[in-house]
Amino acid sequence: METLDRPASPAPAARSRRPWWRSKRLLAVFAVLGPGLVAANAGNDAGGVLTYASAGAQFAYKTLFLMVLVTVALVVVQEMCSRLGAYTGEGLGGLFREQFSARSASGALMLLLVANVGLRSEFAGVGAAFEILGVSRYIAVPAAAVVLWSLTVLGSYSKAERIFLVLSLAFLAYPIAAFLGHPNTKEVFSKLLWPHFPHTAAFAVLAVALIGTTITPYMQFYVASAVVDKGITGATYAKERVDTVLGAIWSDVVAVFIIIATAAAIGGTGPLQTAKDAAAALTPVVGSAAPYLFAFGLLGAALLAAAVVPLSTSYAIADAAGAPRSVSNSLREAPLFYGLFTFQIVVGAAIALAPGNLVALVVNAQVLNGFITPVLLTYVLILANRRSVLGDAVNGSRFRVVATVCVAVVAVLSFLVLLYTLKGLF
Repeated sequence: METLDRPASPAPAARSRRPWWRSKRLLAVFAVLGPGLVAANAGNDAGGVLTYASAGAQFAYKTLFLMVLVTVALVVVQEMCSRLGAYTGEGLGGLFREQFSARSASGALMLLLVANVGLRSEFAGVGAAFEILGVSRYIAVPAAAVVLWSLTVLGSYSKAERIFLVLSLAFLAYPIAAFLGHPNTKEVFSKLLWPHFPHTAAFAVLAVALIGTTITPYMQFYVASAVVDKGITGATYAKERVDTVLGAIWSDVVAVFIIIATAAAIGGTGPLQTAKDAAAALTPVVGSAAPYLFAFGLLGAALLAAAVVPLSTSYAIADAAGAPRSVSNSLREAPLFYGLFTFQIVVGAAIALAPGNLVALVVNAQVLNGFITPVLLTYVLILANRRSVLGDAVNGSRFRVVATVCVAVVAVLSFLVLLYTLKGLF
């Protein structure tokens, strides 16, 4: 009986020659990483890191269950935004203009502008990082602003972004610090799996700050526009959904470890006063080098967000105005887009140079973000529920319920903090 010639199977030794870091499975994972991961990494900005560290320092492990809830909400929100970008081919700014009245759309974009320009904390993070290294913020912040603007407008922002992401990897020391700091394991799991919320105004304010720094408005606007900018469509959205969901979960896993590490090191000592206090949580890992490792990580996170935050505003407003809005455009081709970016860089740097406690400035900015977030999320939820916008990709009945609950909880917490604040004033 005649047999067909078939290529010989590779020997077992030949199969194993390919290094693990070049395996098809691992490369497939990295291939889907994109806007979702960048947006999530930018969410762990200077404001996020210092707010998470402050939560661990002030309330030890008591905010962990809240972070589990916030993670669910972040996944839901980011997925809706990336889906809106992929299936409509427009950023949130353009969708607001088309789907809502001029007054409503303008109001939403004004809130984003206030959150991204008036409440900037990224350059405050740059200043705090350099002060750990012994460099005055009055030198470091203007220099960082000029370099960041030049890299984004005149150079290649994508290359600069990779550098910032590498610097931000210093925060991977927090999971190690969480274990080496010998936290109370029983208490950690207890607080992760069951709520232990103190009924105090301070805890309520910090809860809103955690929400404001985790589900940050600029992340939603950025991921929707970046998906469009990258050319992702409904036909190729499946991979982007993986990127978005994994990015959101990963960013909050890091946040939880920051809280645990800080709680194990200095939990119960009260709110952070300086960035050096936050660095103390890394002492079990690197000893006396902890402040320097923390400073470099904080700097990378702050610079990444200092670029992404103004880009999200520029995307939204230029999109709403129907003007060119891409980092691929030149300065001459997109004057409105880059003009808005420049304005925000200048204002953000000026705010960071104002006298005062940089840590307090950062945390308070996240509280104000927490007030603005539920309003903007309501707009996103309405869009994702409209079949006229998304067609068959519209929110399903179960997803709609989960998304509505997430937005409602964020709104209720923000309202409670507002009541606490008014009570304290009067």
